[in-house]
Amino acid sequence: MSRRLGSRLANDLRPCVGLLIAALAVAGHFAPSARADSVATFYQGKDIKLLISGTVGGGYDIYARTLAKHLGAHIPGHPTVIPQNMPAAGGLAAANYTYNVAPRDGTVICLLQNTVALEPFYANKQVQFDAAKLSWLGTPTTEVAVYLVWHTSKIRTLQDAQTFEMITGGAGAASTPVFYARVFNQIFGMKARLITGYPGQNELLLALENGEVEAMSSPFWSSIKTSRPNWYPQAKVRFLFQYGAEPHPELKDVPFALDLLRNEADKVLLIAASAPLGLGRPFVAPPGIPADRLAALRAAMTATFNDAEFRADCEKQRLECSNPKTGAQIETLITQAYATPEEIRKRLIDIYQLGSGAENK
Repeated sequence: MSRRLGSRLANDLRPCVGLLIAALAVAGHFAPSARADSVATFYQGKDIKLLISGTVGGGYDIYARTLAKHLGAHIPGHPTVIPQNMPAAGGLAAANYTYNVAPRDGTVICLLQNTVALEPFYANKQVQFDAAKLSWLGTPTTEVAVYLVWHTSKIRTLQDAQTFEMITGGAGAASTPVFYARVFNQIFGMKARLITGYPGQNELLLALENGEVEAMSSPFWSSIKTSRPNWYPQAKVRFLFQYGAEPHPELKDVPFALDLLRNEADKVLLIAASAPLGLGRPFVAPPGIPADRLAALRAAMTATFNDAEFRADCEKQRLECSNPKTGAQIETLITQAYATPEEIRKRLIDIYQLGSGAENK
């Protein structure tokens, strides 16, 4: 009796189960579309504020404003992207604001100096963010930096820089020029004397032209080509060396810093110190953004980097945009950097904080 009842129930429920499976399939089919519609509805008619941690006219500013012209077209709802400069403390002001103050709804994104992501690594007391919790969106490029000397300086080679003092300009305590000048003072025994307080790279380039300083430790080759395209071809500047993940193919006659080092510990230190260059020009958003909007922003970044019109705009302005990375790839690079051996990290912190760095010896 019970067996017949069970069989009857099974037969009666079979159509219902079929309908349930079909309903779930339909729901699964439309779920991505529903999420996209939700994102589009949110962004429609809205503005996205794009914070720029560099000054107007500098390399970061040019990259940000170029991307702002194209990004909105790839975000559902097509919001207007409005650039806004927030230059202070070498990018820390923008990072702290993005992490602690900016709304976490996907209406604020930021372009940070690539060294800023590693500031917690260096135990910077001004840091008010966790780099692992920020929402990294991607970068249009990776970077190669150069140690640049103005043509009127008596410093012509690395050996000269190890023998004679030269005035090297910098920005805030967390800025790229200041940090790398300290690194190279230690590992190469250079005699750079730092003059700091310049708001950003554009002001430093003007200081070179005006004779206020004679060297910069870390301008990106991509920036020099963009903001001062005639300097290198016309021998207005000399490059003592280049550094980054690998030499730039356009700088075949410029020594690669890693090849100039003989001490293995110094090589490991330079690799760790150069890690930010692999982050390129990193775009980021606050933590805690709704998952569907974060996914949409990341997808829009990647789509923009691959957009033929964006690429053409980059080429027109001499911007390097041919080696993009996704937000997930940036997260991986940051994780790897934070895994640097502790003895190397302590040494870098010492350089950063001027505890027993070369400038105090």
